[in-house]
Amino acid sequence: MTNLNAIVLAAGQGTRMKSAYPKVLHKIFDRPMLQYVIDSAKQAGAGSILVVVGFEGEQVIQSLGPDYQYIWQREQLGTGHAVLMAETALSGLDGDLLVLYGDTPLLEPDTIKELVLRKRNQKAVAAILTTKLNNPTGYGRILRDPQGNIKGIVEEKDASTEEKEIKEVNTGVYCFEIQGLLKTLKLLSPRNAQGEYYLTDVFKILVDQGLPIAGVLTGDAEQVMGPNDRVQLSATEHNLKLKINEGLMKQGVTINDPNFTYIAPQVKIGRDTTVLPGTFIFGDTIIGENCTIGPHTRITDSVVADNTEITYSQVTSARIGSNNLIGPFANIRPGTVSDEHVKIGDFVEIKSSHLGPGSKASHLTYLGDTRVGKNVNIGAGTITCNYDGVNKHQTVINDGAFIGSNSNLVAPVTIGAGATVGAGSTITKDVPDKALAVSRGHQENYNEWKSPRDRQ
Repeated sequence: MTNLNAIVLAAGQGTRMKSAYPKVLHKIFDRPMLQYVIDSAKQAGAGSILVVVGFEGEQVIQSLGPDYQYIWQREQLGTGHAVLMAETALSGLDGDLLVLYGDTPLLEPDTIKELVLRKRNQKAVAAILTTKLNNPTGYGRILRDPQGNIKGIVEEKDASTEEKEIKEVNTGVYCFEIQGLLKTLKLLSPRNAQGEYYLTDVFKILVDQGLPIAGVLTGDAEQVMGPNDRVQLSATEHNLKLKINEGLMKQGVTINDPNFTYIAPQVKIGRDTTVLPGTFIFGDTIIGENCTIGPHTRITDSVVADNTEITYSQVTSARIGSNNLIGPFANIRPGTVSDEHVKIGDFVEIKSSHLGPGSKASHLTYLGDTRVGKNVNIGAGTITCNYDGVNKHQTVINDGAFIGSNSNLVAPVTIGAGATVGAGSTITKDVPDKALAVSRGHQENYNEWKSPRDRQ
């Protein structure tokens, strides 16, 4: 949407979280609640995004990074005061302003778009997103005139007994004309039960001036309810989890136990893939078609191609090829790339390495900073010794090589194409193509030797 900006209120502590961290930084899956709100604003078309910070604001800034403009509200004097702190930044912007709360991670971009369109279509100066609750305790009530037009919002602590019976409540999601909002903010007064500058008072001022207010009533109350404590945080994550899993299942993904499968909203999974219980898929992960993921597997910021199976394993910032077999109990660390038909077996750890087509590291192996060609067999217990205490060095294992079990490859070193490393060898020099390299201590057998146990 053109001429759309957003300000996200994220200055509060959230005392009921009982935490040293700002409320908005508590995570849903792998991301802070605040990031979900900002992403929704972006997807709804907001160009410039301002974030109001206060309690432990440096943590918020560090979490989000430098892509946003930050406004400090060092003294917590209410939502109206929070927006007023951004007066200088807002005065240079045109068009409409979304006002969002940083603790509403389930708010969807389409809902935001509907709010903006309703305001613009009705040529209103502002718009309010509302919802209805059977138990509205704690929320500001929406006041309407006999014709159904919004005439204001009254906070719970200032509401009369009759007003407290109103079921329609304020969600805190608004859209304003920027310049009109700035003028109205200066008319706010802290004459209320809290002694704060309520942003909600802006609507009564606008109505008293005869200006139209648009309202959008959403039937999805969960979308706009922010968690206030750890119990509600868990419930919020549960709601999002089931919504994501249901969406994936409708797209052709099998999820055996949606209650015990955690998939972040930005993850993409192809059809006919099965995700087994106890699996966590986070970050910017893409999984292809006809894969089997899990059980008890964690994948983050990775790409997994079609027809691959990953079992009881962890994959982080890696690219896994098609028709791979990973696990059980493999640890695939950042910078790992595997081509098609690769096997990475039990208790194998791989970091910053590339495995060529058809290669196998089936058991108990560490590969770090290693380039493996095609159709290489790496025996159990093999270690690439890539770190000399100061620098990392590369090991190269060329096509068709065979590395015997319990071998140490001391980098920098190259194993030639078709070469064989005898089991139990420590290799410190390059091995030519098709050569056999054996490096073992001379074996001595002592007959009739008695161990200390036998001497007692």
